[in-house]
Amino acid sequence: MNPYLVERLQPFGTTIFAEMSALAVETGAINLGQGFPDTDGPDLVKQAAVDAIRAGHNQYPPGIGIAELRAAIRAHQQRFYGLEYDADSEILVTAGATEAIAASMLALCGPGDEVVTFEPYYDSYAACIAMAGATRRVVTLRTPDYSFDPQELRAAMTTRTKLVLLNSPHNPTGKVFTRAELALVAELAQEHDLLVVTDEVYEHLVYEGEHVPMATLPGMRDRTITIGSGGKSFSFTGWKVGWACGPPDLVVAVKTAKQFLTYVSSGPFQYAIAVGLQLPDAYFAEFRNEMLDKRDRLCAGLADAGFDVIRPQGTYFVTVDIRSLGETDGLAFCRSLPHRCGVVAVPSVVFYDDVGAGEPLVRFACCKRAEVLDEACTRLKSLAK
Repeated sequence: MNPYLVERLQPFGTTIFAEMSALAVETGAINLGQGFPDTDGPDLVKQAAVDAIRAGHNQYPPGIGIAELRAAIRAHQQRFYGLEYDADSEILVTAGATEAIAASMLALCGPGDEVVTFEPYYDSYAACIAMAGATRRVVTLRTPDYSFDPQELRAAMTTRTKLVLLNSPHNPTGKVFTRAELALVAELAQEHDLLVVTDEVYEHLVYEGEHVPMATLPGMRDRTITIGSGGKSFSFTGWKVGWACGPPDLVVAVKTAKQFLTYVSSGPFQYAIAVGLQLPDAYFAEFRNEMLDKRDRLCAGLADAGFDVIRPQGTYFVTVDIRSLGETDGLAFCRSLPHRCGVVAVPSVVFYDDVGAGEPLVRFACCKRAEVLDEACTRLKSLAK
């Protein structure tokens, strides 16, 4: 308990990612906990950042983002999904997707409002809802296929519900919501007159199924904020370049909160991500196929090490059930794992309100070099001995 921290943020101390990454440094373990690649993205995009710095693009960019990036986002949404956005009034550049989520929660909901989301949820969701003073209501995605009960979703919506916060492809499960599942969310959003904020940062990492942006469904474009990120699509997570797309009034609302968070960010990197978004289709296909190979490699290695593997349909992450190793407490397991065999993972329970549903689950990141994944799996095999 921190005596200086306001009550609504008391549950949110050091993140699990900081704790596990510190353990990796302390023990020299292989870090398969935090979701960042261990190689850089395309040289063309990297060079564009260098060129932007050398060209003097090092001061405050425009508050809504540079025109070149907004135009590239507009073209990307039209190219891949047929979504039309005005680059000047319907697109906002943010300090990564995390800021876009925070600004959306702060702008669109407040004390007395409820936000419906699915658990397990990315940890910033709970914190951002709390910072806004709102209350979260969760619908649980159940293993092994991470489906949900439509009646649970219906029951989660009350007269106080303001919006739905949806993530697909989904972190941490790797679930890709089906068109039918998204259609149900859309139906309920319209029935209850709700807004929808969609986190779609893994849009180009779908291995099975298809990515269906919520804004493409009938009646949803004008009530949806769509969030994207250059970090995940181009493997430059440290640049923190994200965006939010939506109808003008919603984007203005989000911008009003965003301008008092970072104001602006990532000046020269915005130019580089604009270049990335214009890469040919072959880049996005190759990127997806390379990550698919890594997913399959890690899944096979984890299964060989004795884990019950829940194969993801997308994203960077593979979840396992540790009960196959005779373990039940994912948090204790992850805290001991670096000392036992030199590997770091993340306990899924920290992403759940329903502790029982998440307790035996552990998440590994597959966005690492093949040799790193292989060595980690070799080390993990020692657990069964």
